[in-house]
Amino acid sequence: MATSNRHFLTDMETIRARARSKMEQGAVIGEGEDVDQILSLLDEALATEIICTLRYKNHYYTAEGVLAEAAKAEFLEHAREEQAHADQIAERITQLGGEPNLDPATLIERGHATYGSADNLLDMVREDLEAERVAIQVYREMIDFISDKDPTTRRMFESILEQEEEHADDMAGLLEDGRIEAAAS
Repeated sequence: MATSNRHFLTDMETIRARARSKMEQGAVIGEGEDVDQILSLLDEALATEIICTLRYKNHYYTAEGVLAEAAKAEFLEHAREEQAHADQIAERITQLGGEPNLDPATLIERGHATYGSADNLLDMVREDLEAERVAIQVYREMIDFISDKDPTTRRMFESILEQEEEHADDMAGLLEDGRIEAAAS
């Protein structure tokens, strides 16, 4: 029984020809402006995730006070998850034929996050909550921009966005109970 290829937008010969070209690229078939723009977004996201990892680690090691233990647990968990995001993003950059830019000298200018300068627990939590809220907005815009241009990168960003929203909820939760704010007064 013969099957029809009518449900494909592109004929099968064209699809096969594209699959045979540049086979050294592996699973990724793409080039040009879309890939370059997506690589640029990925580079920004990578820098952002590295900055967030470092900020959370700094807060983990420097948080003090009676209420610091609960916050420190969140800081460490978030640092590990931000590092996992950075690893995912670096891997995706490589899959798309790019090279992950891990140059520490340019992280701040390439990323969307700030490192911060908080010196007390309340300011640390606020700083992290603000950074998460920025990340949420940026990832939403990246997802909208990518749309159907690269479904794999879009899904990766959607997964990261979900965790960033959880991080924001965690930080907001630390503020909501009021104990940290009361202790800072």
